[in-house]
Amino acid sequence: MEEKSYSPGLEGVIAAETRISFLDVEREEIVIRGYNLLELIRRRSYVDVVGLLVEEQLPTEARRAELEGQLVGAAVPPAVYEILAKLPASMHSMDRLRTAVSALAGFDPEADTADPQRERAKAPRLIGQIAQIVANLPRIARGGKAIPFHGGRSFAENFLRTIVEREVSPTEVRAFDQILMAYSEHELPNSTFAARVVASTLSDVYGALCAAIASLKGPLHGGANEAVMYMLQEAKTPEGLERLIREKLARKERIMGFGHRVYMHRMDPRAQLLKEVARELVSAKGKGADLLAMCERGEEVMRAEKGLYPNLDYYAAPLYALLDIPIELYTPIFFAARSVGLIAHVIEQHRENRLYRPRVRYLGPRGLTL
Repeated sequence: MEEKSYSPGLEGVIAAETRISFLDVEREEIVIRGYNLLELIRRRSYVDVVGLLVEEQLPTEARRAELEGQLVGAAVPPAVYEILAKLPASMHSMDRLRTAVSALAGFDPEADTADPQRERAKAPRLIGQIAQIVANLPRIARGGKAIPFHGGRSFAENFLRTIVEREVSPTEVRAFDQILMAYSEHELPNSTFAARVVASTLSDVYGALCAAIASLKGPLHGGANEAVMYMLQEAKTPEGLERLIREKLARKERIMGFGHRVYMHRMDPRAQLLKEVARELVSAKGKGADLLAMCERGEEVMRAEKGLYPNLDYYAAPLYALLDIPIELYTPIFFAARSVGLIAHVIEQHRENRLYRPRVRYLGPRGLTL
């Protein structure tokens, strides 16, 4: 029998054909339905990206207004919040989020479908519901009441304002909107692959999203942004961060926020852009320069010592901190932002489906007898 090739972690293996996105490492370009993601982040809004990913074209001004209305006006069934209120407050935020997304299916009369057209139609509502659930997770855990989004504000302003429970400036809203865009879609990382594998069985979008949440919870994927912030808090100063990193390296510990399976010899272009956004926010708020200086020192040490560069999570963490977002929401926000990309992949998988069923290289014994 012909020996099958094996790539640990499926590294370099082409597992899907897609019209959604592509990481062109040589050109340092993240392609989203033909557009450069970094240009979209600089010139457009998250609502535009929702239209592009779900409807396969940038929305007109009129359609953008409609989409924003759908995102903001998506009501979360009260029973979903009641379910969340019954969960232990100590439960990880991603576990609570997974439960909530699963519960949403019970209130969707078309939940049990793998029809791309129906999934496309419900996508804005589902993205908006997920954002509202994420924004209210800490409040529900404290025994409080959920705050619904307000029709007189933009999607990004609603999302951020509900999280931080204060008025937010246009500069803060713009920075948060750019974070959402940076996380919106990134080809085929672990969570997107997990969603597509589930969708390939013709399971519904809710099941696929729950699989993605489980994947994102892991510290080697979505949870890295939380780990970065805890490291910065422990270090306290640029000198402290350099010392902490060197100690971790001496113990052969992984430094979260550095390295990427695709951007192996250069900085994640999204991280570079968020670094610029962080500088702008520090300047606008007149505080946070010490936090940014810590990150820059860590970047220098890791480049010199290990030849590793920051990924998106490294500079997302200080941006979240500058916006007063609690650490427990870093990864749920990642999921909320990525929900549009995940749904786009589920739609594409259902439209051009082939069941995922890989093989293994067997290393165990054979010929044993009883």
